[in-house]
Amino acid sequence: MTGFVVAIPARFAASRLPGKPLRMLAGEPLVAHVARRALAAGAADVWVAADDERIARALEGLGVHVAMTSPDHASGTDRLAECARIAGWADDRIVVNLQGDEPFAPVSGIRAVAAALEESGAPMATLAVQVDDAAQLFDPNAVKLVRAANGDALYFSRAPIPWARDAFARGRDALPPGGHWLRHIGIYAYRVGFLQRFAAMPPGRLEGIESLEQLRVLEAGHRIAVALAPEPFPPGVDTPEDLARAKARLARAG
Repeated sequence: MTGFVVAIPARFAASRLPGKPLRMLAGEPLVAHVARRALAAGAADVWVAADDERIARALEGLGVHVAMTSPDHASGTDRLAECARIAGWADDRIVVNLQGDEPFAPVSGIRAVAAALEESGAPMATLAVQVDDAAQLFDPNAVKLVRAANGDALYFSRAPIPWARDAFARGRDALPPGGHWLRHIGIYAYRVGFLQRFAAMPPGRLEGIESLEQLRVLEAGHRIAVALAPEPFPPGVDTPEDLARAKARLARAG
């Protein structure tokens, strides 16, 4: 899959880990690790949508573009929409939204979400993996989803969906057989024209209930194609504890 661009939203004032893009990981800022994953995926261009000049300086010499975007954006989607305007991408360009806290994002997954968009004809695509265990299924921080027969998303939820009525009436300590449960991976691909429409949509009712921005798209009647990730996505970095685990992972690998 070639011809796509990757845009990485990088917000300096992250609430749970202030200065997150510039937190050091194996001698490099976190955002540099994410940018390297995007470059390795073969993107035609890699852009970082930043809100602080220090992020731009940290990326000098890495071969990526930096768009200085407003610090007032409510979401990464809004930040990427401004980045697209600054970059001047055509409406039919495929852009992958790679979160700025994913230093271990598999190259195969970045390519897969771009391919899912192109092959499905949907205006937006994302990835999922099978749920591993009952604890993950019932964890509201792990977003679950259900798909239609054609692979499009029917719904995303923090609740355990689909609900196995009979099995869960007997107990909730183990997953019933059948592998029916999917966990959402927060990587997206869009056509640029749809990204601009998405950012301009008013927040949806379901989005407000679940605190899941992608529900805005479904509630407005648009398709989201969902492909299975070709390999697992290791956890991202959202807290000081996550950063410590990421450092330990790289130490073991090195």
